[in-house]
Amino acid sequence: MPIIKSAKKRVRVAAKATARNTKTKRTFRGAIKAFQTSLTSSKDASEALGKAQSSLDKAAKKGVIHKNKAARKKSQLAKAAKAAGVKTTGTKKAVATKPAVKKAPAKKPVAKKPVAKKTVKK
Repeated sequence: MPIIKSAKKRVRVAAKATARNTKTKRTFRGAIKAFQTSLTSSKDASEALGKAQSSLDKAAKKGVIHKNKAARKKSQLAKAAKAAGVKTTGTKKAVATKPAVKKAPAKKPVAKKPVAKKTVKK
């Protein structure tokens, strides 16, 4: 058991982080298992696929798993869904449209005033 105050705090912080990470891992593993069971039991597999992919993204964002592992798992799930003949809605890509640009009304050019001459004292 640590004696130093900062070491005691690190133990508390590490315990909280471990609990958070464990919950996140449990969530995405459960979502993957739910998807796999929905493939065999002819339930709504497309919805389960979306939830599994979402939970993988959240785990990767929080740093619980590596982003490449999340991408690999998502690819494996999509491949399994395609093999089972699941109709996936796919992700909707946002269409990038430029906002309407309002042009300022045309102004007449203002005539420049002549520069005032400085007088030099001699």
